[in-house]
Amino acid sequence: MQVVLISTYDMGRQPFGLASPAAWLRKAGHDVVCADLAVSQLPVSQIQTAGMVAFHLPMHTATRLAAPLIERVRRLNGNAQICCYGLYASINEEYLRRIGATHILGGEFEADLVRLAEGLEPGGAPVAKLDFVEPDRSSLPDLSRYAKLRVLGGGRTVGYTESSRGCKHLCRHCPVVPVYQGAFRVIQREVVLADVRQQVAAGASHITFGDPDFWNGPSHAMRIVEALHAELPDVTFDATIKIEHLKRHRDLLAPLRDAGCLFVTSAVESVDDDVLMKLDKGHTRADFLSVVDDFRRTGLTLVPTFIAFLPWTTRESYAEFLRVIRALDLIENVSPVQLALRLLIPAGSRMLELDEIRGLVTGFDQRALTHQWQYADDSMNSFAARIFAIAGEAHKRGRTRTETFNTVWRETLHEDLDLLPRAAIPYLDEPWYC
Repeated sequence: MQVVLISTYDMGRQPFGLASPAAWLRKAGHDVVCADLAVSQLPVSQIQTAGMVAFHLPMHTATRLAAPLIERVRRLNGNAQICCYGLYASINEEYLRRIGATHILGGEFEADLVRLAEGLEPGGAPVAKLDFVEPDRSSLPDLSRYAKLRVLGGGRTVGYTESSRGCKHLCRHCPVVPVYQGAFRVIQREVVLADVRQQVAAGASHITFGDPDFWNGPSHAMRIVEALHAELPDVTFDATIKIEHLKRHRDLLAPLRDAGCLFVTSAVESVDDDVLMKLDKGHTRADFLSVVDDFRRTGLTLVPTFIAFLPWTTRESYAEFLRVIRALDLIENVSPVQLALRLLIPAGSRMLELDEIRGLVTGFDQRALTHQWQYADDSMNSFAARIFAIAGEAHKRGRTRTETFNTVWRETLHEDLDLLPRAAIPYLDEPWYC
């Protein structure tokens, strides 16, 4: 069967979510076309002759971009199976079926995509354990067309892989939770290393590990990066790790640094302990401050991410958020969009367990793929919109993080800060994170 795999958006990365199932399908004898619409066009002629068209939906933005394309694919080829797979496929199943999807697959999708291509019904559990094969990136766009690592005034080509899926934790706002429900699945070490090798051979000198949490299995993760460093000592990497894990396994920070880690992204979300408890984050403000100190002592760079506008955010709490970033000297560590993100409440979110959230939402917007909510104080809605506009304009005009923070500070506290520019930390030049 001819199968077309489509990615609409994957945060500026060459999609693992196409490369992995492509390998499985080709191994089973199917003809696979991979289309990453972030950097290429919809393959109309191949869609018209395909037996199956499958959309990878790992996140909110990707799903919203896919929706009109699903309807277009149905018009182009009314006989094709249309499959949606990934985190946001599962939690938006009703809507996706209504607009034309015939099959919905969850987080562990490779084996079931093969079954569909062979005319069988999906047979595995949504998070079944799989024996992975080396991803096939041969038909994906060149790595040079994706996000770059910016460091020391230059740019490096970046590869992307995953060493695990799912998460052991149940953070209330996280989209991983409705699908994996605390399950955690590893990808075999040799498969991960083989995937890294092929990307390094294609020009990558830095690798992003895209696991929801790289230290859900710290031993597994460290064995991979230590083997990577022994084989390819000039290759650097970054990963995402919970504050809770960074604190618990602080003894691994120096080995992580020595293996070539340039920075760690961590979802801090808030600096208010009451809010952190409501989000069920598993860490406190003091834990965050402690981890910042640990990173400084170790010589690692921490990249904290936040949900700046939560239902409990006030002008005063937002000002305190900015003061903490400034006091910790983290202005250059925080992407401007992190000063502006607003809580998304997707279908199936644990946020709806909270009475105050259920009382706040005004309904589920299927096209926006989120439960809608507004501040009771309309001035907060306007303020949040202004901060988002500042972040967007900063990205459009190429303003520095310090310049943007200055602007946000003035908008919030009505006083001049006028910080001097600081040396930029290593960062990927794709700014969005959802």
